[in-house]
Amino acid sequence: MRTQFTLTALIAALALTGCANMPEMSSTQRGTATGAGVGALAGAAIGAATGGGGGKRAATGAVIGGLAGAAAGNIWSNRMENQKRAMEQATQGTGVQVSQTADNRLKLDIPSDISFTTGRSDIAPNFRPVLDRFASSLNENRGTSVTIMGHTDSTGSDAINIPLSRERAARTRDYLVARGIAANRFIVDGRGSHEPLVSNDSAANRARNRRVEIFVAEQGS
Repeated sequence: MRTQFTLTALIAALALTGCANMPEMSSTQRGTATGAGVGALAGAAIGAATGGGGGKRAATGAVIGGLAGAAAGNIWSNRMENQKRAMEQATQGTGVQVSQTADNRLKLDIPSDISFTTGRSDIAPNFRPVLDRFASSLNENRGTSVTIMGHTDSTGSDAINIPLSRERAARTRDYLVARGIAANRFIVDGRGSHEPLVSNDSAANRARNRRVEIFVAEQGS
């Protein structure tokens, strides 16, 4: 029984770590494959634990779990991918990077040249249209929560940079709340200069590190 369960789990793991990471797959397909792999592993474990059928029960559990996981992964990915596409269209040509994280969150990386001027937390004019479209996207996807993280370059001390990074995140939240997004959907924080994208050894690199990152996830996920 243990050998058959191990083989079933191995097949499920290959589906999870192999197919789900193939670059030619769309986000929806990767979500389906990942969900199938997780579901199959869980189903196989439950089937083996219940006994009375040995490897056959584990295999059956893997099939059922895989089907359920595939459906769940596809539903999640469709919702988030629709929002991702909307934000890609809304931010095209602005320098904002829109991506899907490894833990299936939508990420917007807002560079400093459109978001905030050096040493300030006021929302720049070029940032407002991006946030306006983002607010519309959040209103269309009310089951999501938002984490906003502010960052600075290494110029100055933590006593300046950490409050500044938090204030930038808070100003971004306040702008979105003013456009009808519930305040309880947000978490805001700042990392100061402690999580740079690149080294702070040039003006161009320091500009890259001065940024706001916005993460969107389904509530409860």
